Amino acid sequence: MQKMRSKLIGNSVLLIIFAILFSSCQQKTKTYWEVQSVDGNIGLQLYLEDGKLSYSAQIKQGENFIDAIQKSPLGIVRKDVDFTQNLKFVKSSAIKEIDEKYNVITGKNLELHNRAKELTIDFTSPEGQQLQVVLRAYNDGIAFRYVFPENKKGEFVVLGETTGFKLAPGLAWIQPYDDVTKWTPAYEAHYMNEIPIGEESPKKNGWCFPALFKSNSTWVLLSEAGLDGNFYGAHLNPDCKDGLYTIRLPEKDEAEGVYEQFAVSEKLPWASPWRVAIIGNNLNSIYASNLVRHLSPTSRVEDTSWIKPGRVAWSWLSDHDSPQDFGKQKKFVDLAVEMGWEYSLVDANWNTMKGGNIKELADYASSKNIGLLIWYNSGGPHNTVEEMVRDAMHIKEKRRAEFAKLHDLGVKGVKIDFFQSDKPGIMKLYKDILEDAAEYEIMVNFHGCAIPRGWCRTYPNLISMESVRGAECYTFSENYPENAPISNTILPVTRNVVGSMDYTPVLFSNMEMPHITSYGHELALSVLFETGWLHFADKAEAYQELSDAPKNFLKSVPVVWDESHYVTGWPGKEMIIARRRGNTWYVAGINGEKQVKKLNLPFNFLPEGTFNAELITDGESNRSFSTETIEVNAGSNIDLDLLENGGFVMTLTQ
Repeated sequence: MQKMRSKLIGNSVLLIIFAILFSSCQQKTKTYWEVQSVDGNIGLQLYLEDGKLSYSAQIKQGENFIDAIQKSPLGIVRKDVDFTQNLKFVKSSAIKEIDEKYNVITGKNLELHNRAKELTIDFTSPEGQQLQVVLRAYNDGIAFRYVFPENKKGEFVVLGETTGFKLAPGLAWIQPYDDVTKWTPAYEAHYMNEIPIGEESPKKNGWCFPALFKSNSTWVLLSEAGLDGNFYGAHLNPDCKDGLYTIRLPEKDEAEGVYEQFAVSEKLPWASPWRVAIIGNNLNSIYASNLVRHLSPTSRVEDTSWIKPGRVAWSWLSDHDSPQDFGKQKKFVDLAVEMGWEYSLVDANWNTMKGGNIKELADYASSKNIGLLIWYNSGGPHNTVEEMVRDAMHIKEKRRAEFAKLHDLGVKGVKIDFFQSDKPGIMKLYKDILEDAAEYEIMVNFHGCAIPRGWCRTYPNLISMESVRGAECYTFSENYPENAPISNTILPVTRNVVGSMDYTPVLFSNMEMPHITSYGHELALSVLFETGWLHFADKAEAYQELSDAPKNFLKSVPVVWDESHYVTGWPGKEMIIARRRGNTWYVAGINGEKQVKKLNLPFNFLPEGTFNAELITDGESNRSFSTETIEVNAGSNIDLDLLENGGFVMTLTQ
């Protein structure tokens, strides 16, 4: 009996040992990992098959999960090692939950909540070099990045990626990555409207981030975040056959050929930017997302009391030479006073000003309690634009001396233009400018630039960025007026999702290229688009001669929003957005098509109670206004008649 018991015990030990060995073997050869969002509605899977990595993402619809992103390739190539093949699994971490609340100074919402689940999986190349893939699942999307975790010194170069995003057939709203010229960066083409997923780009350089898709009954917005100063800004290859969109590096000839297009670091550990897919079952999931901010480093600016968003009087669009005329600049300072706006911007070539100088103008503005903002050329060898002031921003010592001078003058911020590239060297220049500007309490607005990638969280003195085909195109682009109404309905759910957008809106006057948008449409853009500095694009008289209702609206419209909501609409057709500041709600809507429309406006975004709503819409013609006051509550619905390319605004108070 004792021998039998010993034999049984021995067999049990063997079984336990075998189970441990089997489990260990299974762990080492595991080919599938998954992390789900906190609410359990989004799943992100990683696969290792035949030494190659891939991933997929699903979203719950009803009781089932469907593919938001079908199985897509992953992999990154360093000069010293190829992490796209022959990989071996090493280990995976425990799933970590991220839960942080933070406040921002600009954006769709001031109080943000970053919640996600994160999983890190380690792999090794045949030569022993290490790669981690970090996965995050959010309630509104997924993100992943590559990490080289070893502690090493030397020169490490990333030559490219096989990263892709495979989408089921459907529709795309996507912007061609434009040819960089002396004057224009890559992000100033119109979004293509409702093209088939998988259609090749008309531009040899491919497609831009962010890119919006309606695929498999799911909405997906692709972009990137968490980009530091030693990695390239990516875009997408032109060939996206069968719906597979793949990462493309900056173009070699960007920035006058200055700077390498590859990513370079002098040491490890080192991480790539996050590749981001915002995912939802409705368009509001895309519009409302703050995923790009969540994935970016926390603020490096301790005291932010001097960072103040605001409305801006701006003379350049209506008169390109006006920055060289002291009297004309005083006129726009006076306009800011009359309208209750906080700032006035002095644009290019202000250093050649006649009738006064920048110090005198800064003193005059200060005496009127108006903050002065000043334009700079970012070049440097990376552009050949002659507009001044140039050669003051690309060298650290000169830049810091310039910021010190501006601080002493009382200048509040700078608009820096003509970056023309997503190369790592230019990405580092953005970061360096923001760091030095913060030290001298200077706010920054980038033009001729890359798209936002969450830098405004890390450097909250980044007030806005252009990277959009905005209203200045009325002065030089023949096809702009025809495309602008459609584009304006697309931008709130594409470009403006990833960060503040300096479109320079509300243009009533006709420039060289007359606009076909109505006055109501133009007025609505002040709310429809979010930006930390709202630059009003028209001449002073255009605002001063307005009737009381639209003029008072422009005097009171905020740029800081406690919350924002997509109400209804469809990109390329119409769009209605609601925002709250304090106890006041602002609603704006536009028609992007050449046909009169009747739109139904629900008020389900309102809290309890009755609100008085002042409605400003187009009059009998598209160059006039009509106003009325109504009472509404959260259960109300009203029908609005919009002219072709028309629009409206509404202010709601209790």
